[in-house]
Amino acid sequence: MKLARFLISREGFISVLCYTVTAVFSFLSFAPLNLPLFVWFAPFGLFIIEKRNRGEWKKLIYHGFGFAILFYIVSFHWIYHMTTVFGGFDWYLAVPIFIGSAILLNFKFPVYLLLFSFLSIKVKRFFPLIASFSILFAEFFTPQVFPWYFGNVVAENHILAQNAEYASAYGLSAFLFFVSYFLFYLRKPKQISQFLPSILSKHKNTAKRIYGGVFLVASVNLVFFGNGYYLYEKWENVKPIAEREVLIVQPDAPLEFRDGRNPLEEIRKLMTRIDQMVERELNENPVDLVVLPESGIPFFTTHDSEITRALRIYWHQFESLMAIISLRHGANLYFNELDADIPADKLSNHVSRSDIRTYNSSVLMSPNGERKNSYQKVFLLIFGEYMPFEWMYALSGQTGQFAPGTKLDLIPYYEARKSPAQEVVKKDLHWEDTFVMSPNSVREHYKGNRIEEKIIGSFLPLICYEVIISEFVRKFEGDPDFIVNVTNDKWYGNSVESYQHHTLGRLRAIEFRKWIVRSTNSGTSVFTDHLGRNIDNEFTPIETTATIRKKVSVIPGEMTFYRLYGNLLSYLFMGIVGISFFVYVKRNQ
Repeated sequence: MKLARFLISREGFISVLCYTVTAVFSFLSFAPLNLPLFVWFAPFGLFIIEKRNRGEWKKLIYHGFGFAILFYIVSFHWIYHMTTVFGGFDWYLAVPIFIGSAILLNFKFPVYLLLFSFLSIKVKRFFPLIASFSILFAEFFTPQVFPWYFGNVVAENHILAQNAEYASAYGLSAFLFFVSYFLFYLRKPKQISQFLPSILSKHKNTAKRIYGGVFLVASVNLVFFGNGYYLYEKWENVKPIAEREVLIVQPDAPLEFRDGRNPLEEIRKLMTRIDQMVERELNENPVDLVVLPESGIPFFTTHDSEITRALRIYWHQFESLMAIISLRHGANLYFNELDADIPADKLSNHVSRSDIRTYNSSVLMSPNGERKNSYQKVFLLIFGEYMPFEWMYALSGQTGQFAPGTKLDLIPYYEARKSPAQEVVKKDLHWEDTFVMSPNSVREHYKGNRIEEKIIGSFLPLICYEVIISEFVRKFEGDPDFIVNVTNDKWYGNSVESYQHHTLGRLRAIEFRKWIVRSTNSGTSVFTDHLGRNIDNEFTPIETTATIRKKVSVIPGEMTFYRLYGNLLSYLFMGIVGISFFVYVKRNQ
């Protein structure tokens, strides 16, 4: 009742309007709408609420939750879809789960309001750095399952996005709130034009402060836009040392069969579809690398071992088809699968099911049809790939029980077959042939297609939302030719999630100065260059089969500032500004 009375009051109307301004303006600025002008006004809702409730800590916390819920409803509404489709929850359970996750995973809003209000009271003057410091602190030190930052929205401006090479999305968030708070202060230009002439002539100290503030804002804008333009020009003119032809296959694989479809029939249709899509694209135009997405062929593995056979996840036809595709077209093939093993300390004569570890894994098959290096996903998605407590698995039968990988190695790839095969194959093999031919039989059939294996480069492998964790990605060692992100966004339906997922990860291209190959199961797949530009702005459609191919440029290796030092600049900024606030407050008490 108290909440209802608040919502129908004038104060409630203004509050909801402020929540809406921040949520809607951020959404309009973000993918796929990409209207970056709105982002500069998105924080106004936060500024208004803080000013109207300054020092009222309890109210600020409640308002922070209000921002969190409305922001989720507008921008991350697809989480409700995931809860009902992936989790299988009815709406009356999905709604409280959605609201609870909005609050628990968006503590940045109440933390920002509390810190911003506290500093405003202590400093007692207009100081745009307060806004920057507060948002940096809130984004750094609050938990998130699907990390997003206001800086990702700012990065829709290609010039400003280049600053991510030094400060990632955090630095862009700080810049946004610095400029936005200054605009908020100048939101009444008529009053300012009447006020300034008189005040500046009578109060020289005030005039100095105003001139100093304008100079500071101009300098910060000059640094960000100037540096962004310099980096844009610098990297646009870098000549690649090589180009790799890459094909992405988007098969739209089924993930579950609760609608009554026959699993065996659907998987056979999927395998036939993948076989035909690849042959259609590569019959006359070979490539260096074919990339299948996460869950492109679900439920199975090509890793033949006692463990995978015992678990009944090894499928010889899966391995046979992958060997056929790579040998038939003389290309590297990168695909996703399940994998399993037993830790060395658990090996004994009596192994239980609980001793076995299962992985979300991706593996490369060479142009000779040989299974090579694999990567097991390290950064698992909570509530999707594992539950924090054992008893929680009973809540959602779709949630996986995966173990995290332990290695952060690049995946080497091999020189593709450029010349015709030494021996002409009388008959090219297809999916139907896997019913009667083992993987070894396939390799024997194509023995004339085999070439000398020569490693010509490596790429950085990322599975699903690992690509949006900047601090995690920079842990990989070595200098990759490009980044490959395989993902599956099918659980989110025909929503904006796939575009948002890509946009959050797009900054890795700028931080590393490497191209990103994004391969998705059901859309949307895209190529992004080392400037963070989506090539030809070509996205595959959602919830359909598609292929897309491009020439990926291999940019000369250079350890960028962010790869070397991570978030050092953001930490330095928070430390220096925090000390400055402390000294200023002490001096003026």
